[in-house]
Amino acid sequence: MWTADNWKDYEVIDTCGGEKLERWGQYILVRPDPQVIWNTPKTDKRWKKMNGHYHRSNKGGGEWEFFDLPEQWTIQYHHLGLSFNLKPFSFKHTGLFPEQAANWDWFSSIIKKANRPVKILNLFAYTGGATCAAAKAGAHVTHVDASKGMVGWAKENAKLSGLPETSVRWIVDDCQKFVEREIRRGNHYDAIIMDPPSYGRGPKGEIWKIETSIYPFIQLCEKLLSDNPLFFLVNSYTTGLQPAVLTYMLSTAVKANHGGHVVADEVGLPVSGNSLVLPCGASGRWEL
Repeated sequence: MWTADNWKDYEVIDTCGGEKLERWGQYILVRPDPQVIWNTPKTDKRWKKMNGHYHRSNKGGGEWEFFDLPEQWTIQYHHLGLSFNLKPFSFKHTGLFPEQAANWDWFSSIIKKANRPVKILNLFAYTGGATCAAAKAGAHVTHVDASKGMVGWAKENAKLSGLPETSVRWIVDDCQKFVEREIRRGNHYDAIIMDPPSYGRGPKGEIWKIETSIYPFIQLCEKLLSDNPLFFLVNSYTTGLQPAVLTYMLSTAVKANHGGHVVADEVGLPVSGNSLVLPCGASGRWEL
């Protein structure tokens, strides 16, 4: 498992009964996690001293209960010199997936070692964690997300992280439509990052279902790779797409045309209260 173990401002403290106890900077949150199917003693006192608790509803969704938590605060990923704004919003999220730091560390090293200008396309780019990491490493990033609000949030994170405005091109658009246009324009990228949702709808009601949409989309994106590409990263959360599936998709859609090698594994977060590493989905990595 690839473990995001370089955090100082974030930790999973404990897990029990479908929930995880987390520290985000100085604030303690309790949030649901479908992987936590065990019931173990809650010995850490912070289970009763949380700043925010997301209660999942039996009917789907849920709601936050706050105890002395600001509307917004900032944490740092010191390992790469990044800063992020956090704000609890719909469906338990805070605006950051800290397990992705394992991938940020991986591709930051590749970008730095390239010793040349590197163009990266980040699709379904959310609040820009990967965008900021890639730009901090020296790449020029095209950040694409269909949500104007998420792109605005990502811009805040880029500014907080001290990135020059010229290092990122911000695009509010449907990812599929954007990729199709980039192919027609003849544009190319040295690396592609994608974090696709399990389910979504395009601007004209087009349905995205990851099980049926992801492979054709990877095939489409492969056409955007430059003559000397560096990497291709695909993330998958609780969709049932196992590492072996990610390996096969990248092998047949990318490796078959560019050589290189493919690896895939679970991504996880260490739990400070015990020796557990909490699984948080999977990632597939192609690298030349």
